[in-house]
Amino acid sequence: MGSLVGKVAVVAGGTRGAGRGIAIMLGEAGATVYVTGRSVRGNPSSMGRGETIEETAEMVTARGGKGIPVRVDHTVEDEVKHFFERVKQEQDGNLDLLVNDIWGGDSLTEWGQTFWEHSLSDGLLIQQQAVQSHMITSYYGAPLMVEKKKGLIIEITDGFDYRYRGNLYYSLAKISVIHLAAAMSEELRPYNVTALSLSPGFLRSEAMLDYFGVTEANWQDAAKKDPHFIMSETPFYIGKAVAALAADPAIGNKNGMITTTWGLSDEYGFNDVDGRRPHWGRYAEEQGFYK
Repeated sequence: MGSLVGKVAVVAGGTRGAGRGIAIMLGEAGATVYVTGRSVRGNPSSMGRGETIEETAEMVTARGGKGIPVRVDHTVEDEVKHFFERVKQEQDGNLDLLVNDIWGGDSLTEWGQTFWEHSLSDGLLIQQQAVQSHMITSYYGAPLMVEKKKGLIIEITDGFDYRYRGNLYYSLAKISVIHLAAAMSEELRPYNVTALSLSPGFLRSEAMLDYFGVTEANWQDAAKKDPHFIMSETPFYIGKAVAALAADPAIGNKNGMITTTWGLSDEYGFNDVDGRRPHWGRYAEEQGFYK
């Protein structure tokens, strides 16, 4: 894994899950990482979770980077605008990496419901939180990169194609950010700025461990409830993928691409923190998920 010492990154939605794993791995590579989100100490998450951006930032610093927590609601334009003004001032205009991992749609997705049976207000809120927030964030983050003619924007999604994902509103959000990365890549290309999308496999997040009633120490027990969980990956796996992309001197060759943790682990040669190298793509194909 290449060094990111001296690099400045923003992980939007870095409170927990993939965002936390990404921020920590960027810190391990030596980067300065702004960790943004709405969950802060003294202000519990609306999702009923206990993780905070301060905790993530402290983990970044403990791994060797510099973690800077900033409370930002990425659906509020003024907050995002003021945040990037702060980054520009504090970092002399430098922003090397922007990771858009804002989501918040799990509790809003009504699985098993058709789009006309699903709550329309919740479906539209998913688009606001998981798509519009990404657009607002890139709108104010990209100019810092354009001005310096360098940088990388990564859109975190779920899946590596445009097929239906079991719920219209969920699918629309996840597919929209894939195309957002592809469309941004075309307009950023003349300025030497790269945009791409990245998907994990079966993510072993804090929420998923809680859902199965296991911890990282005994996570394999959850395979008794869901055998596919045996192919799960920690949030650090996608963190290593992002760190590898950010350190790649030929990253421009991936402009507009849809990438995956398992594909990048094959390319860059990294393992998950437990020493495994889960390959969700191969496993899913073997299981016939994508027929």
